[in-house]
Amino acid sequence: MGLDQYAYAIKRSYNDETKTETTVKTEFFTWRKHNALEGYMAELYAAKTGDESEFNCKTLKLVESDLNELQRAVETQQLPETQGMFFGDNTQFDEEQQEWDLKFIEKARDYIKEGHELEYTSWW
Repeated sequence: MGLDQYAYAIKRSYNDETKTETTVKTEFFTWRKHNALEGYMAELYAAKTGDESEFNCKTLKLVESDLNELQRAVETQQLPETQGMFFGDNTQFDEEQQEWDLKFIEKARDYIKEGHELEYTSWW
């Protein structure tokens, strides 16, 4: 058991003839026990929704401006140190993690350009 984190790209299409919507949800990025990112996303979720309850198994919709702010926080190593019972012991944010997060942001932007919606969720 532990902190597992996921990013999804969602593509919706509507068929006028059948009056049906098709939704395709693709998992495109995962993290394991990335405490700092979880803290950042929990704060963003609270700011966007007003819900300050425990951030576990909730869905956070991400838009381009969210990615811009996340990139700034990653590049300046301003992700918050975050602790939790199932988050693991490593609260350090290192260069390898920084590169991984920047790769996520790049892929996420590509999905947005292709017309996808983005979601982040975690489970612990």
